[in-house]
Amino acid sequence: MDHGAISGPLRGIEHPAHTIARVIAGGADAILTTYGVARSFARELSRVGLILRGDGGRTDLGRKDAPGAMNFSVEAALRLGADALAISAFPGSADEVRSLEALARVVELAHGWGMPVMAEMVPGGFDSGPEFRTLESIALAARVGVELGADLIKCPYVDGFEQVTRGTFAPVVILGGAKAGAEREMLAKIKAAIDAGGAGVAIGRHIWQAPDPAKMTAAVAAIVHGNASVEEAMRLLD
Repeated sequence: MDHGAISGPLRGIEHPAHTIARVIAGGADAILTTYGVARSFARELSRVGLILRGDGGRTDLGRKDAPGAMNFSVEAALRLGADALAISAFPGSADEVRSLEALARVVELAHGWGMPVMAEMVPGGFDSGPEFRTLESIALAARVGVELGADLIKCPYVDGFEQVTRGTFAPVVILGGAKAGAEREMLAKIKAAIDAGGAGVAIGRHIWQAPDPAKMTAAVAAIVHGNASVEEAMRLLD
């Protein structure tokens, strides 16, 4: 639920308190969101883990793949009750060096306070084409993230995902990407990622823009935590 910092009041997150309640009801373990949402809806978020978006790229009016500076101190994140920080980096993009340096710096600062860091490693940037979303580039990006000290990697899913998880000595979760395609396709991708050694998912629009975010969260959780089949997960959407 950090999309509002880039795209504004998208359908599904206009009223964060309602959305937070629905995904918690569905069994979410944690919510990734912004400083402003965490501060304003601390009571609603207190029931789950809080992963705080620590950097800021650009809005939809500008370049979304440009790395932003740390928006607040680690101490401020701790005061909000954050359990981890999320930072993006873009290997292979024009901003590769700056984004990787920013990730390394945040890891250093966060670990000084015992705060874990989730590195969102996106080859080429958020809007990169298929030439950047190859198995080799994603495996490389994930490995670079843990080499720089990240405790958890968030990255795109790709066929052959076993190579990514085998080569990354930290838990790997897959990102959801833009809301496109049927629910079955998304759940099948999640099932494949978990079967390939993935540790979980960080899903945004596919959940909070679903007809029933609680049911969609429950379907995802059934695969991640219960090893449910895609068919079993689909039945939870009825």
